Amino acid sequence: MSSALLGPVEVRELAERLDVSPTKKLGQNFVIDPNTVRKIVRLAGVGAETAVIEIGPGLGSLTLGITEVGADVTAIEIDSRLAAELPNTIRAMQPEAAERFRVIHTDALDLAAAHLAGLPAQPTALVANLPYNVSVPILMHLLELIPTLDRGLVMVQAEVGYRIAAGPGSKEYGAPSAKATWYGEWGIAGTVSRRIFWPVPGVDSVLVSYERRAEPIGTEAERVLTFELVNAAFAQRRKMIRQALQPVLGAEHAVAIIEQAGIAPTARAEQLHINDFLAIARSRAASDLR
Repeated sequence: MSSALLGPVEVRELAERLDVSPTKKLGQNFVIDPNTVRKIVRLAGVGAETAVIEIGPGLGSLTLGITEVGADVTAIEIDSRLAAELPNTIRAMQPEAAERFRVIHTDALDLAAAHLAGLPAQPTALVANLPYNVSVPILMHLLELIPTLDRGLVMVQAEVGYRIAAGPGSKEYGAPSAKATWYGEWGIAGTVSRRIFWPVPGVDSVLVSYERRAEPIGTEAERVLTFELVNAAFAQRRKMIRQALQPVLGAEHAVAIIEQAGIAPTARAEQLHINDFLAIARSRAASDLR
């Protein structure tokens, strides 16, 4: 199946007609290379009848690549001009895909269950060129909001991507890494040249893949407490967790709760897997019951 995608000329003409200038405030960098678009769609593993959610579709470069393979796409766009034009772009370039596409005009961070309630099917895949400045908050919000998301491929700033996919003990490992691991497995699926964007960004980008766990590692209540511990631990990452976790566990009880979880109180945040934080959360919950 071969359909028209947006190239450099089409992207610039469309932006000029809509009087749209990519802004740093919204983290906008439009993709202008059809080959990269098809590479992203292929690596995402989406196809006919896959229910995809896309964040920040912009002028529709990646959107057209997703609809080209027969997927159903729900796009979330904050810019009113872009949101209004996207359906027209789809109809003009891929008429057969129009009924499989819809756009929700809202900030991705404000996306709520009510927005998704009327969809033909709940999204099972996330494919997006995420805005650089809010990529991690958006990812965390979507993973919590949409439990049906079982896989994804996102393009993010390289520094952020390596941080999301990092494991314990690495210099990139931080709160985003630990929290992401709660939901599933993450990895770097590839790198992306700066030259495929307009305007050309001042940073490199990577593709980050995601696959949800078959079974949740804990309950929602446990996730909330675990994430609170993660935040506290990495807020003072140079300190031992017996000190860093005192704001959550209490100064008098922190060491006992941590030891009860089977974790060394002298460990530091970057040494702990999400399962270790969960163990501490469960130990804390058990201590509250006594």
